[in-house]
Amino acid sequence: MPDTPFEVEVVRRDFPILATQVREKKLCYLDNAASTQKPRAVIDRLQEFYSRENANIHRGVHHLGELATDAYHDARKTVAKFLNAKSDKQVIFTRGTTESINLVATSWGRANLQKGDQILLTAMEHHANIVPWQLIAEQTGAVIKVIPTNDRAELDLDAYDQLLGEHTRILAICHISNSLGTLNPIKEIIAKAKAMGVTTLVDGAQGAPHLGADVQDLNCDFYAFSGHKIYGPTGIGILYGNQEIMENMPPYQGGGDMIQRVSFEKTTYKGLPERFEAGTPNIAGAAGLAAAIKYLGQFNQADIKAHESALLEYALGQLEDIDGITLYTKAVARTGVVSFNLEGVHAHDIATILDREGVAIRAGNHCTQPLMKTLGVPATARTSFALYNTKEEIDTLAASIIKARQLFK
Repeated sequence: MPDTPFEVEVVRRDFPILATQVREKKLCYLDNAASTQKPRAVIDRLQEFYSRENANIHRGVHHLGELATDAYHDARKTVAKFLNAKSDKQVIFTRGTTESINLVATSWGRANLQKGDQILLTAMEHHANIVPWQLIAEQTGAVIKVIPTNDRAELDLDAYDQLLGEHTRILAICHISNSLGTLNPIKEIIAKAKAMGVTTLVDGAQGAPHLGADVQDLNCDFYAFSGHKIYGPTGIGILYGNQEIMENMPPYQGGGDMIQRVSFEKTTYKGLPERFEAGTPNIAGAAGLAAAIKYLGQFNQADIKAHESALLEYALGQLEDIDGITLYTKAVARTGVVSFNLEGVHAHDIATILDREGVAIRAGNHCTQPLMKTLGVPATARTSFALYNTKEEIDTLAASIIKARQLFK
């Protein structure tokens, strides 16, 4: 059981970058949905790997090769435990959520989709969970259907029930909206899909950092997340998959370490997980991701969740009374994100002015252009929270937004 008490000021000291000065002002980093900062434990692990263990894995029999191979395999076991996977063979290392979804769309999609089959998405999906399915739909003749949202930017579950049918082959859904923070009832949604024999994929890029992920409890067939959004390195991600399904999927890429035997006439492939990890992987990234997961594991997840939920509600309360502001984070079940606009001020101008105050937020369509169209806006400003953020930073955010508003009056 975790035994380290969660104290945000103590936690902040674990993240060196938070001491940064921006334009002679203390950094207020509120862009965590895009990428989280890294604790010293992750930074030190990367330095240790490159200083003492760096080598390629599997094929080398020398000492460094053995150390690197052990680090890579240990990282896979750490991720499997984090996800509560039955086997570490179900854990595939990728470059991130985007590649994980592309892997499933390409490998599973080509083998299982045909003309008239239905791919079911939601109106709040990130482009990374839209475009790969469009590509495979064009190749197979499958069609994409979209679960709409209601006025609170929650999924319309009645519409979902109507869309889910005999032609539905896969449901691909985000755990949490990266634009609005809407928390989807994915366990209920997955259960309905599984009852119809539908394969399920969860985009956990935002879910894993805030909620963790118990894949056995969710009963999903695939779950994807990115290391850099869960306090780990960039360039490393995870695809969890149902073992039986993945054993029947063709390789996604070809090359070293995924082969069993090669001739010019025929190549045979290894089993899981090597089949989907062609080429030299991001070994250091895997070790760094494991360090991030272990860092989080020292705390009680309920304490982190309570802290982040308190930040979200405090932020909504502080921002809602600002003159001319429109808040788009309205769902009853929500976490992590406040998306907003100011009357007469473009989202990018808001972000630029806030940067002058040392406040880092995101502005744009957040790779959710279809959702922005539903909201009737080209872009929003987005602030997003992590375990190291404080109410004082939200006060700074609110004061900076008021300053931006005054500049454009």
